[in-house]
Amino acid sequence: MVYGALVWDPCFIVAQIVCIQCLYYVTLGIFMAVLVGTRVSRMSLVYFFDYATVTASTVTGGCVIASFVLSSLVGAAYMLYLIERANKCLDFSATLYIIHLFICITYGGWPSSITWWIVNGTGVAVMALIGKYLCIRRELREIPITRYRS
Repeated sequence: MVYGALVWDPCFIVAQIVCIQCLYYVTLGIFMAVLVGTRVSRMSLVYFFDYATVTASTVTGGCVIASFVLSSLVGAAYMLYLIERANKCLDFSATLYIIHLFICITYGGWPSSITWWIVNGTGVAVMALIGKYLCIRRELREIPITRYRS
């Protein structure tokens, strides 16, 4: 963590976005495999990107919702290690979910389910706020000094 002169490096920012997006989907896949994969006969991308599967009216839909919320919690920890700055957590979490929205629109059309919007809005808030909290805690730690007075 070096907080010297602020240098704008677009390649580094794009690399961070790609890393956080990939880690989010890997984590979501793990949670989906554990929670949803045990309930359905065949897993597919429908559970990731189709708004119709995000519903509270079925147990499988509840497992999909739980997978998204748990992935946003783990995503906050990814913010701590990849982004490292509290003031950037909202930017990166919003970017992640905007990219997810575009993928969902491409895959299954405009999300018309209010549950989908609530789950993803909650995901943005959880990832940004907990990520910011974790980064602030790290930034406010005391700097260890190895030399002591004799």
